[in-house]
Amino acid sequence: MPFNRDQMARRLADDVPEGWCVNLGIGIPTMVANHVPAEREVIFQSENGVIGMGPAPSKENEDPWLINAGKQLITLAKGASFVGHADSFAMIRGGHIDLCVLGAFEVAENGDLANWATSENDTAPAVGGAMDLAAGAKQVWVLMEHTTKDGRPKLVERCGYPLTGLACVRRIYTNLGVIDVLPEKGFVVRDLAPGVTLDELRAKSGATLHTN
Repeated sequence: MPFNRDQMARRLADDVPEGWCVNLGIGIPTMVANHVPAEREVIFQSENGVIGMGPAPSKENEDPWLINAGKQLITLAKGASFVGHADSFAMIRGGHIDLCVLGAFEVAENGDLANWATSENDTAPAVGGAMDLAAGAKQVWVLMEHTTKDGRPKLVERCGYPLTGLACVRRIYTNLGVIDVLPEKGFVVRDLAPGVTLDELRAKSGATLHTN
């Protein structure tokens, strides 16, 4: 069966190396912090000035003053700190974020990222800090459903939505599998969700998928 959202986040968390500083975008990416083992040190940073986010709080430990950039309740890891927005974005724009995990509407085979829309009715009506993260993070991974609710592919030859960043995405995690984005090849399948076939993955993608 394809991964559910919790399993998608866990699959990505398994690949985050020890000691990395990681920014998590709004939506499914925020779930990644729940699945990094306590013995592995990963520093989660949020644009609103939190350095050292922990997993989501249990109901009895919720603190309305502790939120991430998406206004979701968070916990703090041991040694966490707060900084101003200027310092937070200096970290991002200065290349001090090892990895940013973002959601997306579309990713093109050259690594272009589209994760915002111009419609005022959409959940992401402005590009926001994602533009800074796409340009400033050392690596950008995307965590998203493989298709839209009506079955349209999100892996495409060329993005139809407004772009957030150019040729910035290095890897994509979806409910169907894990796909690398290589400059010389485009989409390269790295892993499949249990029970998902390569033919199914290709049928639900809007661009060529290579296997090596």
